[in-house]
Amino acid sequence: MKLKMRSLHYILLLSFVAIVCTQCKDVPKKEQQEPKKTVTPKKDNVKKDTTYTLITEKPEDVKVPEGMVWIPGGMFVQGAVPQDKMAMQHEKPAHKVAVDGFFMDITEVTNAQFAKFVKETGYITVAERAIDWEEMKKQVPEGTPKPHDSILQPGSLTFKKSKTSVPNLFDFSQWWDWTIGANWKHPNGPKSSIKGLDNHPVVQICYEDAMAYCNWAGRRLPTEAEWEYAANGGKTGTIFFWGDDKSVLSKNANSWEGEFPVENSKKDGYENRAPVKSYQPNGYGLYDMAGNVWEWTTDWYNVNYYKELAAVTTKKNPLGATDAYNPQNLYIKEKVIKGGSFLCSDSYCASYRISARMGSSVDSSAEHTGFRTVATVKMLK
Repeated sequence: MKLKMRSLHYILLLSFVAIVCTQCKDVPKKEQQEPKKTVTPKKDNVKKDTTYTLITEKPEDVKVPEGMVWIPGGMFVQGAVPQDKMAMQHEKPAHKVAVDGFFMDITEVTNAQFAKFVKETGYITVAERAIDWEEMKKQVPEGTPKPHDSILQPGSLTFKKSKTSVPNLFDFSQWWDWTIGANWKHPNGPKSSIKGLDNHPVVQICYEDAMAYCNWAGRRLPTEAEWEYAANGGKTGTIFFWGDDKSVLSKNANSWEGEFPVENSKKDGYENRAPVKSYQPNGYGLYDMAGNVWEWTTDWYNVNYYKELAAVTTKKNPLGATDAYNPQNLYIKEKVIKGGSFLCSDSYCASYRISARMGSSVDSSAEHTGFRTVATVKMLK
């Protein structure tokens, strides 16, 4: 019976998520998008090169929304930098990108902010909804057996420590559990609570949940290019937002330090999620652009996308691949997530690096995945 239950749990893990958001393999709409019609900025608000006209400075007649900061437009090289020995193939090749200026949340969306949204709209997250096996089985190999109804209940993924060393770090089932009753109000399981954690990032959020919040707030999710450009904080060519020195990681990010997934030294002060603004911001005043929780972007995760984009001399405001493609998860549609989480370590993804990227199934949620929003000049006007 114990083995049978374990196999059912594993099936659920495969069914609900491709979990590339938690794996670190070296592989690489009507969604909300900004209208194609562009803003005609004032002359002193643009930067010109031989190819593009970019919005760089914030127009004087547009106020900075509360809780956001202006990210001046510019050009940068997206993808892994040459000195990054931890870079993965799906972060290569590096390529030039131009991005118009935009506003971005200073922090990840918090429990308090998401609770306000839920209170005003009555929204129910995906992790809280009844499970439709007929819909779910479309995303798994044909013939996958249906789990028992006692297990096929609303819930999400929660992390569990291992008591012994894990030789195979590609087998994520060793530290993830499908937990009935886990959701944004109970991020670590039904007995957990967010009471007193208003300023912690909201988690157990899938892509649909993040988009619903954006529609309510009059915002949108960032593109991968916008997110990575903002994460640089005005620096260029560095592995981390603070530079290349990994020895100061614990002072700058909430990550896993110690043997993963056995022991976390908590050198950075936290074993799990940290309150927003617990670490210094980057050069643009953005907090937690490294570690703490993964953040959704609008881009489809496609392992070939960087190679295709690199063929273009410079791309302005790229929206990502036209469709998802991951040979490791052919049945799943994935979006790019950025920033890493409190579970990232040197031995397991090291995704507190600026160029780090992973794919996550659009209907998956986990206790280390949240989001932040952006707004453009056009959206505010």
